[in-house]
Amino acid sequence: MTTAVPESRVSETVHRRRWAILGVLMLSLLIVVLDNSILNVAIKTISTPAPTGLGATQSELEWAINAYTLVFAGLLFTAGLLGDRLGRKKVLLGGLVVFGAGSALAAFSGSPVQLIAFRALMGLGAAFVMPATLAVLMNVFEREEQPKAIGIWAGGVGLAIAIGPITGGVLLDHFWWGSVFLINVPIVVLALGLMLWLVPDSRDPKPGRLDPVGVVLSVIGLVLLVYGIIKGGQLADFTDATVLATIGAGLAVLVAFVVFEKRSDHPSIDVTYFKNKVFSAAIGAIGLVFFALMGVTFFSVFYTQSVRGYSPLQTGLLMLPLAAAQLIFAPRARLVVDRFGNRATTTGGMLLIAAMLCAFAALEANTPIWLLEVIFFLMGTGMAHIMTPTSVVIMQALPREKAGSASALSNTFRQVGGALGIAVLGSVLSTAYRSGIESHLGTVPAGVRHTAGESIEATLGVAAKLGPRGDALVGPANDAFLHAMHVTALWGAGVALIGALVVALYLPGRPTEPQPGQEEKELVPASE
Repeated sequence: MTTAVPESRVSETVHRRRWAILGVLMLSLLIVVLDNSILNVAIKTISTPAPTGLGATQSELEWAINAYTLVFAGLLFTAGLLGDRLGRKKVLLGGLVVFGAGSALAAFSGSPVQLIAFRALMGLGAAFVMPATLAVLMNVFEREEQPKAIGIWAGGVGLAIAIGPITGGVLLDHFWWGSVFLINVPIVVLALGLMLWLVPDSRDPKPGRLDPVGVVLSVIGLVLLVYGIIKGGQLADFTDATVLATIGAGLAVLVAFVVFEKRSDHPSIDVTYFKNKVFSAAIGAIGLVFFALMGVTFFSVFYTQSVRGYSPLQTGLLMLPLAAAQLIFAPRARLVVDRFGNRATTTGGMLLIAAMLCAFAALEANTPIWLLEVIFFLMGTGMAHIMTPTSVVIMQALPREKAGSASALSNTFRQVGGALGIAVLGSVLSTAYRSGIESHLGTVPAGVRHTAGESIEATLGVAAKLGPRGDALVGPANDAFLHAMHVTALWGAGVALIGALVVALYLPGRPTEPQPGQEEKELVPASE
């Protein structure tokens, strides 16, 4: 049988400790996801002027998040190939060391520019951690246990989302803003020790060649595209010549990247994978759902803290239902797939996300807070029923030896989707906010009027400096932000609906159907 070769590579010793190994892998994953979920709670504090924060503008906050995700996404596939070539354990250890060093430096940033640079360094380390965790998992568990293990692995994301905001809130209540990054260092040290002890090394016996040209083209293209989108939102003018030129240049470089990869004999991304409609739909679904979700988490923090007046810790607690739902349902989503199939499960998850984004458009300054909790819980439920089935489809579409490549592709699209979501929806938020607040900025000095219109935090910051004269700006700022949030949420809902259409058309209906790339036709259908 074709399964005999991969089964023989899992030794009895490794098989016995596979669940302990999964725990170590989840700890490594926890650090990477924890960082972004902590940052979501801290962005308002970081936007506050010194000494409380760094006085970062909304565009600088978007870059603090996107510097991490763009480097992460741009290097994921190369990191997966290096793991296949050098050994996944070695790459995991190196990635954790770089991530820990970047975290320590970010904690003591003296300006938004320094924070952006050190966040990029953290993204470099994270790029080597994320694909390696899933690649090791695929080489430790046999195929029949992989869906369960991947479900638990996906549940780890939910755990990190739960722990992150609460941890961030506690730290910000007692320490300075940099503590949200410094907390990563002891977790990194613990993960390194456990990994050296428990995790076996593995590699692809026939690794691919590295593709430096492809990596450079992808990173340059994505940075130019995201920069143009963020700049358009900052200026509230997407017809500006600089904005159009930057977005156009980014798209041109990305087209050149695709053409180069198609012609290369050792591409970073093998574009032939995307001829498989099931694989493409699963990858696309991940990208689209994170596009919608990352944009929502970006503005929901300002809604809870700036409009509703909750503290960072309270905001973290308010986000618990989102994480709890993922933690509860991600490991169990495979049971829903067994009964209803990948298509129905994932489409249902996408439609639920779209509905909850529409519900965000109904939130006001005095809406009962329990309604927000219900929205977060149902969003987490939708996420769990998207991530688990699509991850299984993607990971089982390629041979076990290419697990690093499959994981890297999945995470690349997730990070690119998230980065574009923050850029696009952040720009929609900024543009809609400026149009709503501009008519109320007549009392603001001309020199700071443009900056004051960029975000609610910028307006409130200027209002505080004006003293009693600035009090009249608070109400209009809240109203303008709520309008902008409603517009942005509806854009996100539209993206989620596109994702629902894609998976409804192309994902398989039942898990018993053999996936392209799987060579297990001899299995009895009832065994899945």
